[in-house]
Amino acid sequence: MSARRAKRFTGVLAAVAAVALIAIPAALAAFSGSTVNPGDTVTAAPDFTAPAITATVVSKSQGGVTGYVRKGGTYFVYANVSADTGNPASGLSTVKANAAELTSGQTAATLTAGTYTAGGTSYNYRSAELTCNQTVEGAKTYSVTTTDNAGNAGTVAGSAIVDTIVPTATDIQTTNAGTNGLAEQGDKIIYTYSEPIDPQSIVAGWNGAAPTNVVVRLIDNGLLGLPTGNDEVVINNAGNTPQLPMGGVNMGRGDFVAGLLGGSVYFGATGTASSMALSGNTITITLGTYSAESILVARGTAAGAGTMVWTPVAAPYDRAANAMSTTPATESGAVDKDF
Repeated sequence: MSARRAKRFTGVLAAVAAVALIAIPAALAAFSGSTVNPGDTVTAAPDFTAPAITATVVSKSQGGVTGYVRKGGTYFVYANVSADTGNPASGLSTVKANAAELTSGQTAATLTAGTYTAGGTSYNYRSAELTCNQTVEGAKTYSVTTTDNAGNAGTVAGSAIVDTIVPTATDIQTTNAGTNGLAEQGDKIIYTYSEPIDPQSIVAGWNGAAPTNVVVRLIDNGLLGLPTGNDEVVINNAGNTPQLPMGGVNMGRGDFVAGLLGGSVYFGATGTASSMALSGNTITITLGTYSAESILVARGTAAGAGTMVWTPVAAPYDRAANAMSTTPATESGAVDKDF
Protein backbone atom coordinates (compact mmCIF):
# COMPACT_ATOMS: atom_id res chain seq x y z
CA MET A 1 0.00 0.00 0.00
CA SER A 2 1.29 3.43 -0.88
CA ALA A 3 2.12 5.85 1.88
CA ARG A 4 -0.61 8.18 0.75
CA ARG A 5 -3.29 5.45 0.82
CA ALA A 6 -2.16 4.23 4.24
CA LYS A 7 -2.41 7.69 5.66
CA ARG A 8 -5.96 8.04 4.29
CA PHE A 9 -7.03 4.65 5.86
CA THR A 10 -5.60 5.63 9.20
CA GLY A 11 -7.63 8.83 9.11
CA VAL A 12 -10.87 6.88 8.44
CA LEU A 13 -10.25 4.58 11.42
CA ALA A 14 -9.68 7.56 13.66
CA ALA A 15 -12.96 9.11 12.56
CA VAL A 16 -14.92 5.88 13.21
CA ALA A 17 -13.39 5.56 16.67
CA ALA A 18 -14.35 9.10 17.50
CA VAL A 19 -17.98 8.46 16.51
CA ALA A 20 -18.06 5.26 18.62
CA LEU A 21 -16.77 7.08 21.68
CA ILE A 22 -19.57 9.59 21.31
CA ALA A 23 -22.35 7.03 20.49
CA ILE A 24 -21.69 4.37 23.17
CA PRO A 25 -22.04 6.69 26.18
CA ALA A 26 -25.20 8.07 24.61
CA ALA A 27 -26.62 4.56 24.20
CA LEU A 28 -25.71 3.64 27.77
CA ALA A 29 -27.33 6.80 28.98
CA ALA A 30 -30.61 5.60 27.49
CA PHE A 31 -30.59 2.69 29.98
CA SER A 32 -29.15 4.47 32.96
CA GLY A 33 -32.59 5.44 34.31
CA SER A 34 -35.45 3.11 35.40
CA THR A 35 -39.19 3.37 35.23
CA VAL A 36 -41.81 1.10 36.89
CA ASN A 37 -44.89 -0.12 35.06
CA PRO A 38 -47.31 -1.60 37.60
CA GLY A 39 -48.78 -3.93 35.00
CA ASP A 40 -45.38 -5.54 34.45
CA THR A 41 -44.64 -6.27 38.14
CA VAL A 42 -43.90 -9.97 38.94
CA THR A 43 -44.80 -11.26 42.40
CA ALA A 44 -44.25 -14.71 44.02
CA ALA A 45 -46.57 -16.41 46.52
CA PRO A 46 -44.68 -17.45 49.65
CA ASP A 47 -46.78 -20.69 50.07
CA PHE A 48 -47.36 -23.09 47.18
CA THR A 49 -48.15 -26.29 49.18
CA ALA A 50 -51.44 -27.44 50.69
CA PRO A 51 -51.35 -29.09 54.15
CA ALA A 52 -50.87 -32.85 53.65
CA ILE A 53 -53.43 -35.49 54.65
CA THR A 54 -51.53 -38.54 55.91
CA ALA A 55 -54.46 -40.83 56.76
CA THR A 56 -58.24 -40.96 56.61
CA VAL A 57 -60.94 -43.48 57.54
CA VAL A 58 -64.69 -43.79 57.94
CA SER A 59 -65.93 -45.40 61.16
CA LYS A 60 -69.43 -46.19 62.37
CA SER A 61 -70.51 -44.28 65.48
CA GLN A 62 -70.34 -47.44 67.61
CA GLY A 63 -66.58 -47.59 67.03
CA GLY A 64 -64.81 -50.92 66.69
CA VAL A 65 -63.92 -52.15 63.20
CA THR A 66 -63.55 -49.24 60.76
CA GLY A 67 -64.39 -48.91 57.08
CA TYR A 68 -67.98 -50.21 57.23
CA VAL A 69 -71.36 -48.48 57.51
CA ARG A 70 -74.97 -49.58 57.13
CA LYS A 71 -78.02 -47.93 55.63
CA GLY A 72 -79.53 -45.69 58.29
CA GLY A 73 -76.41 -46.03 60.43
CA THR A 74 -74.34 -43.10 61.62
CA TYR A 75 -70.64 -42.59 61.07
CA PHE A 76 -67.73 -40.14 61.26
CA VAL A 77 -65.02 -39.21 58.75
CA TYR A 78 -61.57 -39.04 60.35
CA ALA A 79 -58.31 -37.58 59.01
CA ASN A 80 -54.76 -36.89 60.07
CA VAL A 81 -53.66 -33.51 58.69
CA SER A 82 -50.06 -32.30 58.85
CA ALA A 83 -49.07 -28.70 59.60
CA ASP A 84 -48.91 -26.27 56.68
CA THR A 85 -45.41 -26.37 55.16
CA GLY A 86 -45.31 -23.10 53.19
CA ASN A 87 -42.26 -20.85 53.62
CA PRO A 88 -43.57 -18.91 55.35
CA ALA A 89 -46.72 -21.00 55.98
CA SER A 90 -50.02 -19.24 55.32
CA GLY A 91 -51.86 -21.48 57.81
CA LEU A 92 -54.60 -24.09 57.51
CA SER A 93 -58.00 -22.71 56.51
CA THR A 94 -60.43 -25.65 56.16
CA VAL A 95 -60.63 -29.45 56.18
CA LYS A 96 -63.72 -30.81 54.43
CA ALA A 97 -65.04 -34.20 53.33
CA ASN A 98 -67.05 -35.11 50.25
CA ALA A 99 -69.13 -38.08 51.44
CA ALA A 100 -71.91 -37.83 48.87
CA GLU A 101 -71.71 -41.53 47.96
CA LEU A 102 -72.53 -42.39 51.58
CA THR A 103 -74.83 -39.47 52.39
CA SER A 104 -76.66 -37.75 49.54
CA GLY A 105 -75.73 -34.08 49.14
CA GLN A 106 -72.95 -34.21 51.72
CA THR A 107 -70.21 -32.74 49.53
CA ALA A 108 -68.43 -30.46 52.01
CA ALA A 109 -68.72 -31.74 55.57
CA THR A 110 -66.42 -29.77 57.87
CA LEU A 111 -63.85 -31.71 59.89
CA THR A 112 -62.95 -30.19 63.26
CA ALA A 113 -59.56 -30.34 64.98
CA GLY A 114 -59.32 -32.43 68.14
CA THR A 115 -58.03 -35.69 69.59
CA TYR A 116 -59.91 -38.71 68.26
CA THR A 117 -59.43 -42.47 67.98
CA ALA A 118 -60.90 -44.90 65.45
CA GLY A 119 -59.92 -48.54 65.10
CA GLY A 120 -57.06 -48.04 67.55
CA THR A 121 -55.50 -45.23 65.48
CA SER A 122 -55.34 -41.58 66.56
CA TYR A 123 -56.63 -38.80 64.29
CA ASN A 124 -56.54 -35.02 64.66
CA TYR A 125 -59.62 -34.13 62.60
CA ARG A 126 -63.16 -35.54 62.58
CA SER A 127 -66.47 -34.65 60.97
CA ALA A 128 -69.76 -34.27 62.76
CA GLU A 129 -71.87 -37.44 62.96
CA LEU A 130 -73.32 -38.22 59.53
CA THR A 131 -76.12 -40.63 58.55
CA CYS A 132 -75.67 -43.10 55.70
CA ASN A 133 -78.64 -43.20 53.32
CA GLN A 134 -76.97 -45.33 50.65
CA THR A 135 -79.14 -48.34 49.72
CA VAL A 136 -76.76 -50.14 47.38
CA GLU A 137 -74.18 -52.41 48.97
CA GLY A 138 -70.50 -52.32 48.15
CA ALA A 139 -67.47 -50.04 48.30
CA LYS A 140 -68.18 -46.30 48.12
CA THR A 141 -65.59 -43.57 47.73
CA TYR A 142 -65.23 -40.35 49.67
CA SER A 143 -62.52 -37.68 49.84
CA VAL A 144 -60.99 -35.22 52.28
CA THR A 145 -59.67 -31.84 51.09
CA THR A 146 -57.44 -29.40 52.97
CA THR A 147 -57.18 -25.73 52.00
CA ASP A 148 -54.70 -23.21 53.38
CA ASN A 149 -55.02 -19.44 53.64
CA ALA A 150 -53.04 -19.00 50.42
CA GLY A 151 -55.72 -20.94 48.52
CA ASN A 152 -53.70 -24.13 48.04
CA ALA A 153 -55.86 -27.28 48.16
CA GLY A 154 -54.95 -30.95 48.49
CA THR A 155 -57.29 -33.95 48.31
CA VAL A 156 -56.97 -37.57 49.44
CA ALA A 157 -59.53 -40.25 48.52
CA GLY A 158 -60.77 -43.08 50.74
CA SER A 159 -63.43 -45.77 50.63
CA ALA A 160 -65.97 -47.41 52.93
CA ILE A 161 -68.16 -50.46 52.45
CA VAL A 162 -71.91 -50.18 52.76
CA ASP A 163 -73.32 -53.41 54.25
CA THR A 164 -77.09 -53.88 54.61
CA ILE A 165 -77.20 -57.63 55.34
CA VAL A 166 -78.08 -58.89 58.82
CA PRO A 167 -75.59 -61.46 60.21
CA THR A 168 -76.90 -64.89 61.15
CA ALA A 169 -75.75 -67.96 63.07
CA THR A 170 -74.78 -70.69 60.59
CA ASP A 171 -73.20 -73.53 62.59
CA ILE A 172 -72.12 -74.74 66.03
CA GLN A 173 -69.50 -77.45 66.62
CA THR A 174 -67.27 -78.88 69.35
CA THR A 175 -63.89 -80.60 69.23
CA ASN A 176 -62.46 -83.07 71.73
CA ALA A 177 -59.07 -82.90 73.45
CA GLY A 178 -59.39 -85.99 75.68
CA THR A 179 -62.29 -88.27 76.59
CA ASN A 180 -65.02 -88.13 73.97
CA GLY A 181 -68.30 -86.98 75.50
CA LEU A 182 -66.67 -85.42 78.56
CA ALA A 183 -66.33 -81.63 78.66
CA GLU A 184 -62.77 -80.93 79.80
CA GLN A 185 -59.86 -78.53 79.50
CA GLY A 186 -58.70 -78.11 75.92
CA ASP A 187 -62.05 -78.98 74.33
CA LYS A 188 -63.39 -76.32 71.96
CA ILE A 189 -66.77 -74.83 71.05
CA ILE A 190 -66.85 -73.21 67.60
CA TYR A 191 -69.51 -70.62 66.73
CA THR A 192 -69.79 -69.80 63.02
CA TYR A 193 -71.48 -66.65 61.75
CA SER A 194 -72.53 -65.73 58.22
CA GLU A 195 -70.00 -62.89 58.25
CA PRO A 196 -67.40 -61.40 60.63
CA ILE A 197 -68.81 -59.99 63.86
CA ASP A 198 -67.40 -56.82 65.41
CA PRO A 199 -65.56 -58.20 68.46
CA GLN A 200 -66.36 -55.20 70.63
CA SER A 201 -70.05 -56.14 70.39
CA ILE A 202 -69.17 -59.37 72.24
CA VAL A 203 -66.70 -57.99 74.79
CA ALA A 204 -66.37 -54.23 75.30
CA GLY A 205 -62.92 -53.05 74.22
CA TRP A 206 -61.96 -56.32 72.52
CA ASN A 207 -60.52 -55.85 69.02
CA GLY A 208 -60.21 -59.55 68.20
CA ALA A 209 -56.48 -59.37 67.45
CA ALA A 210 -55.66 -61.64 70.40
CA PRO A 211 -57.75 -64.12 72.43
CA THR A 212 -59.61 -62.81 75.47
CA ASN A 213 -60.41 -64.71 78.66
CA VAL A 214 -63.90 -66.01 79.37
CA VAL A 215 -65.66 -68.55 81.59
CA VAL A 216 -67.70 -71.39 80.09
CA ARG A 217 -70.78 -72.38 82.07
CA LEU A 218 -72.40 -75.78 81.48
CA ILE A 219 -75.89 -75.84 82.99
CA ASP A 220 -77.87 -78.89 84.17
CA ASN A 221 -81.53 -78.47 83.28
CA GLY A 222 -82.63 -81.70 84.96
CA LEU A 223 -83.46 -82.64 88.56
CA LEU A 224 -82.26 -85.33 90.96
CA GLY A 225 -79.35 -86.10 88.69
CA LEU A 226 -81.67 -87.30 85.94
CA PRO A 227 -81.23 -86.21 82.30
CA THR A 228 -84.77 -84.86 82.14
CA GLY A 229 -83.81 -81.70 80.30
CA ASN A 230 -81.09 -80.90 77.77
CA ASP A 231 -77.96 -79.33 79.19
CA GLU A 232 -77.00 -75.84 78.02
CA VAL A 233 -73.76 -73.93 77.40
CA VAL A 234 -73.46 -70.17 77.95
CA ILE A 235 -70.36 -67.96 77.98
CA ASN A 236 -69.61 -65.55 80.84
CA ASN A 237 -66.98 -62.80 80.94
CA ALA A 238 -63.60 -63.33 82.56
CA GLY A 239 -65.02 -62.44 85.99
CA ASN A 240 -67.75 -65.10 85.53
CA THR A 241 -70.48 -62.46 85.43
CA PRO A 242 -72.30 -61.22 83.44
CA GLN A 243 -73.16 -63.57 80.61
CA LEU A 244 -71.74 -62.48 77.25
CA PRO A 245 -74.11 -61.97 74.30
CA MET A 246 -73.29 -65.29 72.66
CA GLY A 247 -76.73 -66.77 73.21
CA GLY A 248 -77.22 -70.31 74.52
CA VAL A 249 -76.32 -73.71 73.09
CA ASN A 250 -78.75 -76.58 73.71
CA MET A 251 -76.52 -79.65 73.88
CA GLY A 252 -79.23 -82.01 72.64
CA ARG A 253 -78.68 -84.29 75.65
CA GLY A 254 -78.92 -84.07 79.43
CA ASP A 255 -75.98 -86.15 80.64
CA PHE A 256 -73.03 -83.74 80.30
CA VAL A 257 -73.68 -82.41 83.81
CA ALA A 258 -75.93 -83.64 86.62
CA GLY A 259 -76.99 -82.17 89.99
CA LEU A 260 -79.50 -83.04 92.68
CA LEU A 261 -81.19 -79.67 92.18
CA GLY A 262 -79.81 -78.80 88.80
CA GLY A 263 -76.82 -76.46 88.89
CA SER A 264 -73.75 -75.59 86.86
CA VAL A 265 -70.15 -76.52 86.29
CA TYR A 266 -67.55 -74.06 85.00
CA PHE A 267 -64.44 -74.05 82.87
CA GLY A 268 -61.97 -71.24 83.51
CA ALA A 269 -63.53 -69.77 86.67
CA THR A 270 -60.43 -70.98 88.56
CA GLY A 271 -57.01 -72.13 87.40
CA THR A 272 -56.46 -71.82 83.66
CA ALA A 273 -58.93 -69.42 82.06
CA SER A 274 -61.05 -70.40 79.11
CA SER A 275 -60.18 -68.31 76.05
CA MET A 276 -62.14 -66.86 73.16
CA ALA A 277 -60.51 -66.23 69.77
CA LEU A 278 -61.84 -64.56 66.63
CA SER A 279 -60.89 -65.69 63.13
CA GLY A 280 -62.90 -64.52 60.15
CA ASN A 281 -66.51 -65.64 60.61
CA THR A 282 -65.81 -67.89 63.61
CA ILE A 283 -65.42 -67.47 67.34
CA THR A 284 -63.70 -70.37 69.05
CA ILE A 285 -63.92 -71.01 72.79
CA THR A 286 -61.23 -73.21 74.36
CA LEU A 287 -62.21 -74.68 77.73
CA GLY A 288 -60.06 -73.96 80.78
CA THR A 289 -59.86 -75.62 84.20
CA TYR A 290 -62.98 -77.50 85.38
CA SER A 291 -64.77 -76.60 88.62
CA ALA A 292 -68.28 -77.09 90.02
CA GLU A 293 -70.41 -74.59 91.88
CA SER A 294 -71.07 -77.12 94.69
CA ILE A 295 -70.58 -80.76 95.68
CA LEU A 296 -74.15 -81.42 94.59
CA VAL A 297 -73.36 -81.04 90.89
CA ALA A 298 -70.71 -82.63 88.65
CA ARG A 299 -69.93 -83.19 85.02
CA GLY A 300 -70.48 -86.55 83.35
CA THR A 301 -69.63 -88.34 80.14
CA ALA A 302 -72.38 -88.31 77.53
CA ALA A 303 -73.59 -91.82 76.79
CA GLY A 304 -74.40 -91.12 73.16
CA ALA A 305 -74.66 -88.68 70.29
CA GLY A 306 -76.68 -85.49 70.21
CA THR A 307 -77.36 -82.50 67.99
CA MET A 308 -76.58 -79.06 69.35
CA VAL A 309 -78.78 -76.04 68.62
CA TRP A 310 -77.39 -72.51 69.06
CA THR A 311 -79.90 -69.75 69.69
CA PRO A 312 -78.16 -66.36 69.32
CA VAL A 313 -79.24 -63.02 70.77
CA ALA A 314 -79.59 -59.72 68.90
CA ALA A 315 -76.96 -57.72 70.83
CA PRO A 316 -73.90 -58.57 68.67
CA TYR A 317 -73.48 -56.74 65.37
CA ASP A 318 -71.35 -57.02 62.27
CA ARG A 319 -68.63 -54.59 61.13
CA ALA A 320 -71.28 -52.18 59.82
CA ALA A 321 -73.41 -52.43 63.02
CA ASN A 322 -76.17 -54.59 61.54
CA ALA A 323 -77.72 -56.37 64.55
CA MET A 324 -77.57 -60.16 64.81
CA SER A 325 -80.52 -62.29 63.71
CA THR A 326 -81.90 -64.50 66.51
CA THR A 327 -82.73 -67.41 64.18
CA PRO A 328 -81.22 -70.63 65.69
CA ALA A 329 -78.49 -72.64 63.96
CA THR A 330 -78.40 -76.45 64.18
CA GLU A 331 -75.15 -78.39 64.33
CA SER A 332 -74.21 -79.54 60.84
CA GLY A 333 -72.81 -82.89 59.81
CA ALA A 334 -73.53 -86.38 61.05
CA VAL A 335 -74.96 -86.76 64.56
CA ASP A 336 -72.00 -87.29 66.90
CA LYS A 337 -70.93 -87.30 70.55
CA ASP A 338 -69.95 -83.76 71.44
CA PHE A 339 -66.91 -82.77 73.48
